[in-house]
Amino acid sequence: MKREGEFRHKRSLGQNFITDDGLFAELAAFSCVGKEDRVLEIGAGAGGLTKALAERCREVRAIEVDGTLLPILRVALEKYPNASVIHGDVMRLNLKEITADWPDFHVVANIPYYLTTDLMTMLLKSDLPIRSVSVMVQKEAAERIIAGPGEEGYGMLAVRAQYGYEPRIALHVPAQMFTPPPKVDSAFVVMPRREMPAVRPQDEETFFRAAAAAFAMRRKTMENNLIAAFHVPREQAGRWLHQCGFPQNVRGETLSLQDFAALSDVISST
Repeated sequence: MKREGEFRHKRSLGQNFITDDGLFAELAAFSCVGKEDRVLEIGAGAGGLTKALAERCREVRAIEVDGTLLPILRVALEKYPNASVIHGDVMRLNLKEITADWPDFHVVANIPYYLTTDLMTMLLKSDLPIRSVSVMVQKEAAERIIAGPGEEGYGMLAVRAQYGYEPRIALHVPAQMFTPPPKVDSAFVVMPRREMPAVRPQDEETFFRAAAAAFAMRRKTMENNLIAAFHVPREQAGRWLHQCGFPQNVRGETLSLQDFAALSDVISST
């Protein structure tokens, strides 16, 4: 039976593991999970966080892409009947099917940094009954998730995260807490789901389309981005901005969620 100490970390999978049980307990405590809750863990690794979550909640289903970790996970979780492992790539698995018997659930993830944007976007766009998302990400990615208008890193990831959730950095985790240590520090971002979205646009699809337009070409004005995204003449794009009270040369990265909602309502009414 392969033991954790015999495991070779795979650079191709971006594997950097935490081995501190105290940190696992702290992460589980931050993750919005209670004793009656169900958790979908993404990136089980060697099972340290899985165990900490299993001690706090009703059930954990942990996804792990690396088959060589399965024997390690079986040993790690043998005393936790409320924890199970699903072998597969989270970006290819049918999460709705995996969680079909759950009325709702929390997501906790410790994922390779290269997967952050794709996975977060998939979760935030889904209609799954997710109650919270708690994720370990590169410090820079964490700052992008909580960024506001005009701040460095503000973009679609921030808009999607803040529209439906209330993201905050719960804990900064230095690189030396991982094995092998990555080149950058990390942060644990906790995102409880809002009871209602942060703003209420007339049409949600138009809202996200207008927001995406804002960040499509950052060196362009919002007017130029609207022309390209909505295939309208300059005069029409200018009228939309004028109706919202925005200057003609406004740039998309300075607009808030409330601004995007106002703009999308004007567009929807045209």
